[in-house]
Amino acid sequence: MARKQNPLTRPGLLEAAFTVIRTKGYAATTVDDVCAKAELSKGAFFHHFSSKEEMAVAAAQHWSEVTGAVFETASYHDAADPLERLLNYVAFRKQLIQGDLPDFTCFVGTMAQEVYETSEAIRQACWTSISGHAETLVSDIEAALDQYRITETFTAESLALHIQAVIQGAFILAKASGNPQQAVESLDHLHRYIRLLFSPTMIDHVE
Repeated sequence: MARKQNPLTRPGLLEAAFTVIRTKGYAATTVDDVCAKAELSKGAFFHHFSSKEEMAVAAAQHWSEVTGAVFETASYHDAADPLERLLNYVAFRKQLIQGDLPDFTCFVGTMAQEVYETSEAIRQACWTSISGHAETLVSDIEAALDQYRITETFTAESLALHIQAVIQGAFILAKASGNPQQAVESLDHLHRYIRLLFSPTMIDHVE
């Protein structure tokens, strides 16, 4: 009789990949590294994945699921004003900047920076994750555009992606400087930028 697989083995490997790849990068990470972090054998790894690339694609998808659950239940959704919900989202992202760099930086953003020309499968999985998360902000941005009478200047989709661009860039600055405060300050600027977009001066300019 075939031995029954532990249902926690696959997510354990994927979540080990989150930590190892955010620490060492995709190229420097080996299957052995992931197995060691997960405290599982290479046999367990290859039962679920045929290669490191296949694991990385699955990990990007799992990253979306795990982080999506965190954002879905976050308190920034509670504000009645859609602009405040958007600003509270940025504040929530800032609150998550805690611990060592691998603890708060983006798994899919890290991989995308490395493999955008060498692995189409991983690149696409990273884009799906980042753009999919951006999409969760679109309804609040659309509602804010309507409530604050901002028209024909930018789309909700483009602003949602720009917000992600700033966040990913903030992580790069934190990594390059070795200082998480660089990311915090970037998100403070993002908060100010969004407020300015919906300020009375901006509304008067659009009208």
